[in-house]
Order: sequence, then C-alpha cells, then structure tokens
Amino acid sequence: MASTACIPPVPAPQGTVGLRDRARGALLGLAVGDALGAPAENMKPSEIRARWGRITGYVADRPAGTDDTEYAIFSGLLLARHGAALTPVHVETAWHEWIADREEGPFRGAGFSERGTLENLRRGLAAPISAQHRHAWSDGLAMRAAPHGVFAAGRPAEAARLAAIDGSVSHEGEGIYGGQAVAAGVAAAMAGASTVAVVASALAVVPDDSWTARCLRRAMTAAHRGERAVRSAVVIGGYPWTDLAPEAVALAFGAYAAADGDFTDAVLTAVNMGRDADTTAAVAGALAGATRGVQAVPADWAAAIGPVRGTCLPTMAGHHVLEVADLLTRAAREVPPGPEHVPGLTGRSTGPSGPPPVPPALPDPQGTASGTGGTASRRPAGAPSGAREAPVREPERTPPHPEPAAPGTGRDRPEARRVRAHAPSPVPSEPPGGPAPTACPPVPDTGAAAEAGP
Repeated sequence: MASTACIPPVPAPQGTVGLRDRARGALLGLAVGDALGAPAENMKPSEIRARWGRITGYVADRPAGTDDTEYAIFSGLLLARHGAALTPVHVETAWHEWIADREEGPFRGAGFSERGTLENLRRGLAAPISAQHRHAWSDGLAMRAAPHGVFAAGRPAEAARLAAIDGSVSHEGEGIYGGQAVAAGVAAAMAGASTVAVVASALAVVPDDSWTARCLRRAMTAAHRGERAVRSAVVIGGYPWTDLAPEAVALAFGAYAAADGDFTDAVLTAVNMGRDADTTAAVAGALAGATRGVQAVPADWAAAIGPVRGTCLPTMAGHHVLEVADLLTRAAREVPPGPEHVPGLTGRSTGPSGPPPVPPALPDPQGTASGTGGTASRRPAGAPSGAREAPVREPERTPPHPEPAAPGTGRDRPEARRVRAHAPSPVPSEPPGGPAPTACPPVPDTGAAAEAGP
C-alpha cells in the first residue's frame, strides 16, 4: 500500500462550515458537476471551444444529472441503511432487487461497466465474479464513491474500505482504486482538510505503484500550471475509452487542485477538459463542495438540480441528492441503521426546499457474506426485519481488493470458474515507458495541450 509518510493529518470535523453543509455541498456539487459536464462528455477541448467557446454555465436546455448522480444516490441510500456494517452481499442484493431484476430505464443501466455487471448478475454470478467483465477498470465506482466519504467524514481509510465493498460487485483493480481515492478525498475534505491534505489522503489509500497513483501524482505535479498542463500530463493521446478510472480520477483531482478547492473554478476546469466530462466534473464538484460547503455552489446552478428523473435507474426517480446527504449525515452519528430506519417509499421529493421523502426499503438479506463471494440469501416471507447488524470495526489498512471467498461461495461455482478461465477482465495497458517514479518529475512544457483522443 501507499506510504503515509509526510501525509498531513486529517483534522476532526470542525470549523465555520458545518458537517451537514459539507455533506450537502459534496452531493449537490456532484450533481451540479454531472449536469454541467454531460453535454461535453467524450469531447476534446477544441471541440468544446468550437461549439460553445469556454463553458461557464449550463449549456443544455434542461440540465440534469446522468447515471453519475443516480448511482451516487443508489449507493448513498444503501450506505445510509447499513452504515459501517455494509457487506458485499448487501450490495449485490441491492443491485438485483433495485436494478437487475427490474425493468430498465431508457438509458439501460448506464455505462459499460454497469452493463457488464448487470449481465453477469442476471446470469447468476455472484460478487466478486460479477465484476469480471471487460470494463472493470472504469470510473463507474469513482462516480458513486462520494457518499462513502460523506458518511466517513474525517476517516479516509474507512471511506476507502466502504468504497471497496460497494465496488466488489462491479469493479476490480484500478476501478476499485479510483473509487477508493475519491471516497478518501471526500472524507478528508469533509473534515476541513487543505487541498494538499485531500490529495494526500487519496494517495494514501491506493498502492504506490498503481496506475491510479501514478496518474494522480502526474496531475498534482502539473496542477499549478493549470488546466492544459493537467490534461497533457494525464490524458493518453488516441486512447478510445474516456471512462478509464486512473485518467478520470486524476483529471478530477487535478482540476480540484488547480482551483485550490474553489468550487466554480474546479468544476468548470473539469468540464472544459472534456473526455468523461460528466464524471470528472462530478468528482471535482464533490471534492470542492465538501471543502467549501453547500454555500459555495452558485445559486443558479443549485436551483436547476431537482429530484432525479430515473432515466438510468427508475427506482431512484424522485430522490434528491440533498435528501441523501441528510440521511448520511444522520446515519454517521447513529448506530448503523437497520431496516426500521428506512421504511418503504411513500413520497417523492418536491425539490431542495420541499420535504424529503423517506428512502426506498432497500433489501435486507439475512444471509452473511463468506469472504466476498456467495449469492445473496433472500429473506423468507414473514421473517422479522427489525434486527440491527453489528458494526464492523475499521481495519488498520484498507485492502485494495476484497478477501478471497470461502469454499462453497460464488467464487468456486462451476460457472464462476468458467468465467475466470475464459473471460478475464482485461485491463488496458499503460503507455510505454514503464511506471512513473514515486516522486513524479515536473511535466515538460510542450506549449500545447494534449488534443488527441476522443
């Protein structure tokens, strides 16, 4: 794992910005960044300039969040329900009952990593085998990882642990590391850490020699020189996939660092760099929103964010990110909530100023996880649902991967063995030249931004 030498300590949550304001800032910032960046997704900076000039606000007629916001709400509601006792079985069961086993929205489950996960779950594969598909390295976990940082404010290692559990169903390797970096960074920002400490907290929870860590260091080395330098340092020219977790996470942290945590500058920097702009701007918005609080989000941008439409996840329709932020803040102060804390869905939000609805009754499997494998045990009809689960102690070190499953769980089922043998999850090769040194040298100034690639 990464060395924690010289990493500034994360202070206890305090200061003029309250914890609730930071939580609301993080998730509202995520939704705003998502909505601002969505029109520029998969574009080059030159294409953005040719169409809009420099984006300085919403360019869509009806700005709204995408799968990034809806999956963040999904993960946030699940975490508010289970708290620190969250297990891979809880996550897998929620994916089944609230996504895979229901009719899909017009966006059909979101990006490639989500599609691969849903296909595996529908074939009967359990976590972590369900994460063995061709896009397990995507930024699909990073886009939904901010709620873990909100819940574990001031505890980056715990936030990273929870993100890894959430991601065990859908991601592996660099896809997990990207989510852990985002969760840890938000957790540090929630405690009032400086921009430098936020980035250091993200680096501390991923392996030093990972692609994610190398990209983060390159972005930080270039951040003081601005947007073009960050993009040149991180983007792989000509690489077709813009949702690569090491790249997207590094661009987001680079935008955040280049803006020194200022919300408006951080989000617009991420948007105007293009590539997977909705995700990079969502992550930058979550980091800056947690750093500066909800008051830092421009009022006109915040006013455009209403309850999500369920375009990607119909079961999330009607929920607002501010509702989820309040649930997470409350859950973090209490004993990990049991199902009685999350009654059935009886209302819909009327927006930021209206009464928040109660969240949906997310699944409450009685079965426990054996390692990280195994299929979820469904609760028999009529079984009691009020028992609370014991909280899980935070480990001393966040594992980059879940522990191996015990015999008899999903990992050693015949179909799981076939997937492992014949359909491994290919991770894109890093560019030639070998791994970057631990302390990245300054990025040479070429005088032009990297424009290659979609």
